[in-house]
Amino acid sequence: MFHISNFTNNDDINVLDSMGPFTVIEYARDLSVAPTNAMAAYFCNAMNVRKRQVMCDLSQANVTVQSGAMQWMVGNVKATTGIKGVGDLLGKAVRGKVTGESAIKPEYTGDGVMVLEPTYKHIILLDVDDWNGSVVLDDGMFLACDANLRHKAVMRSTLSSAAAGNEGLFNLGIVGSGVLCLESPCPKEELVEVTLRDDVIKIDGNMAVAWSGSLDFTVERSGRSLMGSAVSGEGLVNVYRGTGKVLFAPVR
Repeated sequence: MFHISNFTNNDDINVLDSMGPFTVIEYARDLSVAPTNAMAAYFCNAMNVRKRQVMCDLSQANVTVQSGAMQWMVGNVKATTGIKGVGDLLGKAVRGKVTGESAIKPEYTGDGVMVLEPTYKHIILLDVDDWNGSVVLDDGMFLACDANLRHKAVMRSTLSSAAAGNEGLFNLGIVGSGVLCLESPCPKEELVEVTLRDDVIKIDGNMAVAWSGSLDFTVERSGRSLMGSAVSGEGLVNVYRGTGKVLFAPVR
């Protein structure tokens, strides 16, 4: 049995969000400063540049996290590789190679508490059920998720998406039912969510954070012709077509 004091009940810590086994906390100000960096800490606080952490309550669900993300854990917590055989290991190795993600993401089980490393990035919690059970992530966004969720490599709809869109050929897809935890360069307040029903959204640049696995992603000219694209001054745009949702950061 354990009891945690001076953590989430500290008046210097704000609870930003909570969903499933995950609770996102933020340090309201950095108290561990020296005279040499006090000015930088002051302006960081004024501009909302603050450390954030994710607390995982394993009594609610087992979790899978990005390799190296664990900071400390207490209680009955066990770390496993999450590998279910040679075939599973091979599949994860291939997926990690093509998506650029770590091949092995540790899975933590038990009924204790685990806290992830602090980060200055913004933590976004998504319920995959709200995305029709399938979310595709931009590179580097994954932090943690419910261990029940499955990971897969999602290939672009066309080779043009990789060659012309300044993107890789594969992205990490998360499938199933559970909560997903993302590391975003932008706060949730600046993210725009667009829901499509047999429609299309065109974005000039790599601003999408996540999109439904049911959407087709391609890279196309902004106009129907080369002349139209030249007149608009946009050239190529990222296109998401079909039924689903797109979460993107317009100020990224």
